[in-house]
Amino acid sequence: MKVINKNIEVICYFTSKGIPQPLRLRIEGEEQNHIVIKVDKIINRKLEKLAGNKMIIFTCQSIINNTLTLFELKYEVETCKWLLFKK
Repeated sequence: MKVINKNIEVICYFTSKGIPQPLRLRIEGEEQNHIVIKVDKIINRKLEKLAGNKMIIFTCQSIINNTLTLFELKYEVETCKWLLFKK
């Protein structure tokens, strides 16, 4: 996987324990257009502290352009920001 580390917009829901579950994400394409990707499956979820900031890392899979693609999303708990970290 290649490191991208790009801010994205995510539609998610929160479980009763307060854990976010991503449903769809929207990234800005090369020609200033928006690309919407549906998260088909969350494979793994782990908690990490990066420079003192709590982050939840999701390893997800989706079908993009008829290809099964793995990617990694990061959710920064204190600022509520989402990052597309690896693709």
